[in-house]
Amino acid sequence: MALFLLSLLPTSATAYDLPAVNLGFTSFLDGGPPAGPGFYFSQYIQYYTADQLNDGNGDAIPFPDPELDAWISLSQGIYQSDKEILWGGKWGIDVIIPIVGLDISYSQSGPFPQDNGSGLGDVLIGPFLQWDPVMKDGRPLFMQRIELQMIFPTGKYDDDKSLNPGSNFFSFNPYWAGTLFITPNWTATTRIHYLWNAENNDAFGPAETSTAGQAIHLNFATAYAITPTFRLGINGYYLKQLTDSEVDSVDVENGKEEVLGIGPGLLWSINPDNHLFFNAYWETAVENRSEGQRYNLRWVHHF
Repeated sequence: MALFLLSLLPTSATAYDLPAVNLGFTSFLDGGPPAGPGFYFSQYIQYYTADQLNDGNGDAIPFPDPELDAWISLSQGIYQSDKEILWGGKWGIDVIIPIVGLDISYSQSGPFPQDNGSGLGDVLIGPFLQWDPVMKDGRPLFMQRIELQMIFPTGKYDDDKSLNPGSNFFSFNPYWAGTLFITPNWTATTRIHYLWNAENNDAFGPAETSTAGQAIHLNFATAYAITPTFRLGINGYYLKQLTDSEVDSVDVENGKEEVLGIGPGLLWSINPDNHLFFNAYWETAVENRSEGQRYNLRWVHHF
């Protein structure tokens, strides 16, 4: 299988080696919690589908009619304190437990990339600082947060499979998130992550070790409140790998990943303690990744 991949991807025997990260899970009003300090629970359901696996030039790899489907469930618990500890920021903690289901199929059998089925993904834990909104003329103008997010290798993993629920290595993925209230009804939001990856000592295929390259990825969104409870907008994400991955300490040339996704979104604020998000994304400018569509549903509850 690895030799077959190597013949199609001469620069990378471990294509698609970045860990699963936040691509489109968060969108509108991400710069602050919707109801102030306290406990929050969020449930995410995301469906991803793709029928194309791209190489380093953005061209489809000639696999026989690949069909990739992924279901991702994220259960998130957040505690936001009301105690300032640094530069006016209030501390908090974020824990995310993912369950991932993967399925890839082809129109004929062969030594093609295979999935490792369903199972627990890599758990994310991050301490954060949340700042109170900057106010102007009695209304919020800007709010922001920083989080030192860590991704732990708890997920299901098989070094004979190229698509796994878990990555089998630790990642450090800190971010900054901010929301600007352009007008009382019009907002713009972004979340910017930097991704650093540790070594995988049980690499895919014949390799002994591999290290995924460093990357930057971000979510961005803008929305307008058409009623006091409904916001409509545009949301997107972008990922760009910055450094080469390594296989057995040798750089993988032309193996950097890149993807841009964009589409419409909706936020329904059911009441001050319950909020429902829906986001859709279509991918383009894809290199060394699958190219498809994402559909994301998120419920946020404040206790």
